[in-house]
Amino acid sequence: MGFFIFLGEEMRQDLLALIKPIVEGLGFDLWGLEFKPAAGSGSVLRVFIDKEDGIAIEDCEAVSRQLSRVLDVEDPIIEEYILEVSSPGLNPTLFFITQYPDFCGEVLQVKTQMALEGQKNFKGELKKVNEDSIELEDHDRIVRIYFDNIAKASVVTF
Repeated sequence: MGFFIFLGEEMRQDLLALIKPIVEGLGFDLWGLEFKPAAGSGSVLRVFIDKEDGIAIEDCEAVSRQLSRVLDVEDPIIEEYILEVSSPGLNPTLFFITQYPDFCGEVLQVKTQMALEGQKNFKGELKKVNEDSIELEDHDRIVRIYFDNIAKASVVTF
């Protein structure tokens, strides 16, 4: 499973090494990153931050200012892009394997890269987190989904 969506492994490692210490140095947890490429300047680098008592708009602004400075100097992404910093939101996407255990008993929406039993989209209660997979109850059946087959997983709160 990728650390964030739509980035190659080398770029992922470079951005992680650059961004994580800055976010943590400002007193926040790095929830995840995603890069959505587009033609021209429509590409977006999203940085999701969190902390125990929640995220305010001022927190996002502070992290954005600091990251913008460093990203402008280091220039790790060749194409033009827009930087967005936000909280994980009400239906957070799960980016790290270590995030899954906190959501046992919660409903997840999971999209797989390769079809399982003829489908790629699953929605159900997260029953168990294994070393290499999750077990999701989807329509009264338990589906085992390996982390390396998860394209995207989000918590469903409503």
